[in-house]
This record gives sequence, C-alpha cells and structure tokens, in this order.
Amino acid sequence: MARPGLASRLYAGEANINIVGRRKMWFTIAAALILISIGSFVIRGFELGIEFAGGTSFSVPASVDGKTLTQDQIQTAVDKAVTGANPEATTTPAQKVGDGADASYTVRASALTASEAEAAKTAMVGDLGVKAEDISDSQVSPAWGGQVSQKALLGLIIFLVLVVGYLVVRFEWRMAVAALASLLLDLVLTAGVYSLVGFEVTPSTVIGFLTILGYSLYDVVVVFDKVQENTRGITAGSSRTYAEATNLAVNQTLMRSLNTGLVALLPVGGLLFIGAGLLGAGTLKDLGLVLFVGMGFGVISSILFAAPVLSALKDQEPKIKAHNARVLSRRANRSDDVARGERSRPANATEADVQPAMAGSSTPRPGARPSARRGGNRPGGAGNRPGGKR
Repeated sequence: MARPGLASRLYAGEANINIVGRRKMWFTIAAALILISIGSFVIRGFELGIEFAGGTSFSVPASVDGKTLTQDQIQTAVDKAVTGANPEATTTPAQKVGDGADASYTVRASALTASEAEAAKTAMVGDLGVKAEDISDSQVSPAWGGQVSQKALLGLIIFLVLVVGYLVVRFEWRMAVAALASLLLDLVLTAGVYSLVGFEVTPSTVIGFLTILGYSLYDVVVVFDKVQENTRGITAGSSRTYAEATNLAVNQTLMRSLNTGLVALLPVGGLLFIGAGLLGAGTLKDLGLVLFVGMGFGVISSILFAAPVLSALKDQEPKIKAHNARVLSRRANRSDDVARGERSRPANATEADVQPAMAGSSTPRPGARPSARRGGNRPGGAGNRPGGKR
C-alpha cells in the first residue's frame, strides 16, 4: 500500500511539525527583525519618490530620427544637464515608459526653478540631438504626496478597525489581537525592506501596502477558522492542550497556505521580474515590489506568528490554563504507571519468560473457542455417567 503524501500526514497529525511549541523562538526572531526595521527607519529613512519629496520630472523620447537612444545615454545626458543647472540637484535612475515608437524615458530630479529646468532642457537638446518640444518637464509639489499619505493613513485606520470588529464577531477578541499583530508585523517588515534596500516609495507603493493587508488577513482567517474547529469544546476532556490543538490546525492548513502563497506570488513575480526587470516597465516596479515582499511576509507571519500569538494569549485564560494543567497531569500519571510496570518486571526477564505466565491466565485469547474441562460436571461427563469411574 502506498504511503500517504505529506499533505495527508500533516492533516492527520502524523507528520507533526512543531510550530506553536517553538513560539518563543519565533517571537525572538520577530522582535529582532522589528528592531532592525525600526533602526533602519531612524538611520536610513526612506527613499521618497518625487510625489512625496517634490521635484522635477523630465520625459525624453527613446528614439530620434529613427535612432534609438539607450538608457545609459539618456541617464548620462540628464545627469549632466541637471547638475549643470543646479550643482546640488540629484536624479533618479531612468525608467522606460511605453514601447515602440511611443517609448520614452522618465528621469526625476530634485526640485528645480523654472529657469534651471529650462537650462537643463536646452543642455539635453544639445547632447541628445532631440527637439526641444519633444522633451517635457513637470514640477511636482510635496504637498500632493502629503495628501496621498493622509488619505492612505485614514484608509489604513478604517481598515484595521473593521478587521478587528469582524474578527471579534466571527471569532473572539484574542484572535482579533493576534491577527492585528500579524498584520502590523507584515507592514513593519515590508517597510523595513524598503528602507534597508532603498526602494523608492511612490503612490503605487502605498496602494500595494493596502493591498497586502487584505491578502494577509485572508491567510490568517483560514488558519484561525481551523483553530476554532479543533479547539471547540476542548475543555470537556480532550487529550490535547490548546497549544497542541492550535499546532495541529497550523499543520492542517500549512500546505494550503503555502500553495495559496505560491500561486499569488507567481503572477506578482512575473510582474516584477519580467515586466519591470526584463521589459523595463518601470511603472510596474513599485507596485510589484511591495506586493511581492508583502505577500511573502504575509504567508510567513500567518504561519509562524499569528497562531503562536493566539496560543500565548489563550494560555493565560484561566479555563484554558486549568485544562492544560489537567492534560499534562494525566500524561504524567500515565507515564508513572508505565514506569512502575517496568520496574515490577525482573531486570533479566525476557519475552519468553513472560509468555508462560500469560499462557496460564484465565483470560482467553480474542477469537478462541472456550475449552471444555475434562471430567467436569457437564451431563454425560466422566464424573456423572452411569458406571463411570469416579
């Protein structure tokens, strides 16, 4: 008979992976990652896009008179023109927008005055050989980015309030707290990656942050639904502690979480690595980055963090605490009984020594037919037959 697969053995509890039992280790790792992220926020900060920091954006055509301009050529020409107009100005890497004859490159620079922007355009025309009317520039005020941030923060607060309310009604307040902690961890770690690596924060990044919250919540709800199923009526005499029942639920949903995460990350990875990387669609990079990083952390946090936090909170509940103590005490007594049975057996005894004693037992083997006693008191027996020997 073929051996069941890993998913079947995880669901049945045969291939038990101790996740909840190692919650102190997961909490320590999470605390370390949070400290690293916060340290990066303070030391490195964030690479704000032009929408948040303000600045000047230049759009240069990718081809002129049938001649294709490379990204390096445009980047060099824009850098030279911008720093020539304002030596303290900085630029960002050129990003390709569109394809074919309509393709162009967008380069963002720090804020320039109208005269400085016009001088930079004139220098680009001379270096690249393009027409002045083909190069466009736009000024972006940081106030617009501030408005986007305020709206995003308001949306985040409303989302979290609704999430907590739903989880309290659907499950209980401890599950709501654990889910909220998992969502915040996902946000902090994703922001930490952006700060450490220097990814540019744009409005697409903000949209991506709000998107990954919904995805992370879905994964946590799937796990908690199975936890609720496994722990319903657990104090009525279950042989498992609450943490063990929670760990079984995590094992039972583990393959589903991994498969769902993989299926979700594949198109996002294609958007990021193929669309933004190979095809040079720079406008997709910001959204693809935050989705890929955030979804990855969402899967991990729902498995290694949300359920352990829930278990830690439930273990402080008096009813669950008494149940856990009762289960552990029953196991300890059972272990003592087994140990006493082993001690009562002679040290040099073997299975062969024990079998004769069992053979004389009055307990019949399962399925065996009762044997008749010879010379018994049954009718017609030797002791009752007429003329029989006594």
